[in-house]
Amino acid sequence: MVNFIEAQKPMLSRLMKMAGLRPIEIELEPAGTTMHIWAPKHHVGKKGTTISPLDDPATAAAAKKNSTKKSKKKRSPESRPNVVLIHGFAAEGNVTWQFNFGVLVSRYNLYIPDLMFFGKSSTASADRSPDFQAACVAGALARLGVARCDVVGFSYGGMVAFKLAEARPEMVRSLCVSGSVVAMTDAVNREAMERLGAGSSAELLMPETLKGLKALLSISMFRKMWFPDRFYKDYLKVMFTNRKERMELLQGLLTSTMDAKIPAFQQ
Repeated sequence: MVNFIEAQKPMLSRLMKMAGLRPIEIELEPAGTTMHIWAPKHHVGKKGTTISPLDDPATAAAAKKNSTKKSKKKRSPESRPNVVLIHGFAAEGNVTWQFNFGVLVSRYNLYIPDLMFFGKSSTASADRSPDFQAACVAGALARLGVARCDVVGFSYGGMVAFKLAEARPEMVRSLCVSGSVVAMTDAVNREAMERLGAGSSAELLMPETLKGLKALLSISMFRKMWFPDRFYKDYLKVMFTNRKERMELLQGLLTSTMDAKIPAFQQ
């Protein structure tokens, strides 16, 4: 029987390509960290590509800068503001932002990464912190020649966005964050789980049953939408892979209330 969510992926990919985005796999280090990211087609032309650690990011940035100077009068795609969309825990990048990219690509250069252990992004590193995720996003953007950008983060992606803004203030011009916190302290986590009626963040964000998935999606959407149970079953099979690693990501989020430090953001 055809999996509805799996079958949707090629169609979604075609829509993104029609909108002017291309899939790129960026090898960030020889140890085995690869980030999959949807980026404007002027980076790679008609097809996707792989950027290896041997590629010089400074050269790519210089080439992009020269291209921008030559076509500045024509308001080329390179001259548009750069916007990075970082997904949450319930889905990878293109699925999370499938209702948004179409209305944004005409005004902005969009970058939609898959965080580690989501979509086609993977790493051999044992680091499961949001700091590491932010470093991967920053590294991928640097290899694409993005020196300045506005970052949009949803849920887990919001925490990664905060870390990115803290670590790279020269790169992140502004933040737009929804459904997230700066730091997931013991106290914040406990209060949030009580308010949402969940026993733990793992129970909420890594559901194993239809009931659990429905509960997660109900708090992830502004408007409640009805879907048949077949949809939820297919979604569970496709969107919640790498369960061991994602459980470790959730553990890497928690910090002691006493140890938590809230940075003074410049943005």
